Amino acid sequence: MEQRILGKTGRNVSVVGLGTWQFGADWGNVDPAQAQAILAASAEAGVNFFDTADVYGDGKSEQAIGKFLADNPALDITVATKMGRRVDQQPENYTLANFRQWVDRSRKNLGTDTLDLVQLHCPPTPVYSNSEVYDALDTLVSEGAIRNYGVSVERTDEALEAIRHSGTASVQIILNAFRLKPLDEVLPAAKAANVGIIARVPLASGLLSGKYSKETTFAENDHRNYNRNGDSFDVGETFSGVDYELGLKAVAEFEQLVPSGATTAQAAIAWIAAQDGVTTVIPGARNVDQATANAAAASVQVGEEFDAGVRWIYDHYFREAIHPRW
Repeated sequence: MEQRILGKTGRNVSVVGLGTWQFGADWGNVDPAQAQAILAASAEAGVNFFDTADVYGDGKSEQAIGKFLADNPALDITVATKMGRRVDQQPENYTLANFRQWVDRSRKNLGTDTLDLVQLHCPPTPVYSNSEVYDALDTLVSEGAIRNYGVSVERTDEALEAIRHSGTASVQIILNAFRLKPLDEVLPAAKAANVGIIARVPLASGLLSGKYSKETTFAENDHRNYNRNGDSFDVGETFSGVDYELGLKAVAEFEQLVPSGATTAQAAIAWIAAQDGVTTVIPGARNVDQATANAAAASVQVGEEFDAGVRWIYDHYFREAIHPRW
């Protein structure tokens, strides 16, 4: 699989990575053995970048990855975790003392002395411009607790602020066929500053898999059920913030663009990977077949006509509601 350098980390990571929110919770239950099988299938397919967070299943996702790494010590895997959502979302909670506590917990879960990449997990907006926060992260690097740090953001203005700070190695942002605003300024700014871009929610919470309909139901503990109106966290994390039924109409248009031999999901992932400035795309997978198919998206080719179609769909269905908000 093609590899790209992840910004200031200097690490080569696969253009298609693996998101592991689903190992923890919020997508229904994933059996621990199934999680190990998904990690193994991904690695076998060339994926060497796993993304997780300390709050995914209250550490279960990190622990699953830690077990896999312990069982496969010869594999060269880069693991990115996140921190900050274990406390009330107040800027004053983003302190060195808390960072040390959260990092220590993640190091234990992942079974490592030094974390490859730690990302602030969509903190309150003022955190991104607080120099003391970056000083604290620099301290963790100097102490050897983490190798690099980055941010995960909800909005493009947050990404642009983080890119301004010299220590920021990467930015994780929602980017997919239904969320195009990062293409305007964030990707060019990141490229100019040697900041890696990790594209999350690439399938708009599964909408862009082409497998859902008006009749599709989701488990009670699945965020696609309980967070459709943003009752638990930013609604932009669920179906990228688009109306579900409108999203289904847009997917029907998107499916007409999909090249022969590719699935709808593979085409959606491949389009993101083709955007200048993107380092890696991190779809999740709930089973081995999905993990293998997602990895195969790295070899799917999409051209200018496909790109033009994606932009037309966005302009027609979503720009007015989505572009000003995130």
